[in-house]
Amino acid sequence: MILQTLDALDPEVFAERTGWHAKPEGMCSGEVCVPAPGALRADSTLDVALAARHLGMPVIHDETHGVWAIGPATTNGHALTTAVAADPVLATRDGQLFRLSSLLGRKVLLVAWSSY
Repeated sequence: MILQTLDALDPEVFAERTGWHAKPEGMCSGEVCVPAPGALRADSTLDVALAARHLGMPVIHDETHGVWAIGPATTNGHALTTAVAADPVLATRDGQLFRLSSLLGRKVLLVAWSSY
């Protein structure tokens, strides 16, 4: 989610963009509620930084462009839910098919390029 400010956000905007609704019991998504004391302010606005901290969402600020980026919520504080990569079949330069899983157990760096 990209925001211009973290101050006094409408909780409905936060819910539309993240799926997390501010309720008296905390931040809730479906049946899951995370206690977030102070995130929902008395004036019915949301303290985004505090809500993000309670939900384990990464928050970064781009000073050059004056925007904030809020990452996905996590239950364990880590953005990845698994370290298992997909197993694509790729064509090598000479047209041979190559399966990523053939490198199982090795560290792999994938580099992608596009002209657009």
